[in-house]
Amino acid sequence: MERTSHPFDVDVLVVGSGGAGLVAALAAYAAGARVALIEKADTIGGATAVSGGVIWAPNNHHMAAAGIPDSRDEAIEYITRLSDGRSERQTIEAFVDAAPAVVRFIEKAAPIAFKALPRYADYYAEFPGGKPGGRSLDPGLFDTRQLGPWKDRLRQSPVFKVAAMSVTEFFAWEVAVGPKNIPFELLGQRIADGMVGYGAALTGALLKALLDRGIRPVLKTPARELLVEDGRVAGVRAVSGGEEVVIRARRGVILASGGFEWSPELCAQFLGGVLTHPLSPPSNRGDGLNMLMSAGAALGNMSEAWWCPTVAVPGEEYGGAPFYRGEFTMRSLPHSMIVNRRGERFVNEAHNYNDLMKAFFRFEPRTYERANLPAWLVFDATYVEKYPLPFAMPGAPLPDWIPRAETLAELAAQLGINPGGLVATAARFNGFAAEGVDRDFHRGGSRYDGVYGDPQSRPSPNLGPIERGPFYALQIHPGALGTKGGARVDSNARVLRPTGEPIPGLYAAGNVMAAFSGAGYPGAGATIAGALTFGFIAGQHAAKRDGREGAAPREQAPGAPGGRAQ
Repeated sequence: MERTSHPFDVDVLVVGSGGAGLVAALAAYAAGARVALIEKADTIGGATAVSGGVIWAPNNHHMAAAGIPDSRDEAIEYITRLSDGRSERQTIEAFVDAAPAVVRFIEKAAPIAFKALPRYADYYAEFPGGKPGGRSLDPGLFDTRQLGPWKDRLRQSPVFKVAAMSVTEFFAWEVAVGPKNIPFELLGQRIADGMVGYGAALTGALLKALLDRGIRPVLKTPARELLVEDGRVAGVRAVSGGEEVVIRARRGVILASGGFEWSPELCAQFLGGVLTHPLSPPSNRGDGLNMLMSAGAALGNMSEAWWCPTVAVPGEEYGGAPFYRGEFTMRSLPHSMIVNRRGERFVNEAHNYNDLMKAFFRFEPRTYERANLPAWLVFDATYVEKYPLPFAMPGAPLPDWIPRAETLAELAAQLGINPGGLVATAARFNGFAAEGVDRDFHRGGSRYDGVYGDPQSRPSPNLGPIERGPFYALQIHPGALGTKGGARVDSNARVLRPTGEPIPGLYAAGNVMAAFSGAGYPGAGATIAGALTFGFIAGQHAAKRDGREGAAPREQAPGAPGGRAQ
């Protein structure tokens, strides 16, 4: 029963405040629409805010300025191969064609100056159309004091909140290898001054742009149901202050509400792999997906996620749920390897996180189980002395909860791993380390493998023997940055029916949409770039859908308070 009305009706309603939603609202406003944005949580930024904040934009102008050539055809060829047939040509083309313009739009609308990352290689740089760097862009730093009273409403990652550095600085200071180059005094001053980097910098700048236009997100207002009138989506029913409210949108509703990775039921129903340790905010429970299914939307790519190996530190929480850490660096550094319960390696540990995880899901039909779950990262005393862990600096004592033993056989016995298998695997791995060539899984054989390796390690930045006790292990859990299946959309981000026709008034962007990249992950920031790009496309098209294509753009026009442009 509709008990009350929302205090405003709008042209375009955006549901969700991650990168997709923030850019969708900005784009719709710029195209002349009255805009509102609602958010389920009590903070702004969604999964984008807790990410690395990098965006992957082929053919961007910063890449060209750095002298790195790119082309539309190369990008399409590259993405198409990685999509593995799970994304349509029109979706890939829409992304490639719009992404460069989205970078320029954001830089004009928000206090962001992206910077190309020349050494951040595409995840398959050696494939046709792949690039050695430049497509991934760093958002830099953001001063949260610009947000005024909204400063405390900006979501921040528990990890990145204490790392007020840019991604460019992360690589320049070789943070993954150790702390020797980190200017701790500078970082301390930045934190005191309210400076943030990574995903918080990106979402903070986008939020500032919204506030400058008088668009104030409405928090703690989850959308529950799409309002459908005469065959078109005309708004949503939401809950605000404990009461049901109806928010009408004359031109369109843009769902940008994130994935379903925190819903065990939806994950069990749809995913092709095992997802037990998601890395996104725990509010991502598939609200948008449920609304899409109720509206009769066509779904795509539902078995896929933005997979990522994770580590669980006992007792850590975030948003009222367990907090998990993505494992990006340890597995790429020398003196470490990943093994299964047989004590055997089964994957190139330095491979990109999305596709590396797929090896964990290998199904053994005879025993009817996942042969590579559980799995552990095994490392030795040399690693502990030389390199950082997520919770300890090099040479520091490790927490008591980390398994350790003086011999590999004893460590294996503690973990339930086959001792003989682990000892034999380590001996073989040590031979590869001495040679500098991994003849089993080619670790260190691609340009991307070296991104998180140790450039001072010889003969390979990724390989080093595991031979000095004590020996240690961390369980590696199957996690994801978010799911990547959802509504199939056309090149205007309109949600499609199974018949291929668009549902009038309904758009999708971000992880509630079937990802443009299908099964693949082209490079660092592809998930965010897809969200921003289709958010932009949706906002622009929704704003103009009632014949107002000639409405004057208003990128810099001030807005009125109350969560809407005037």
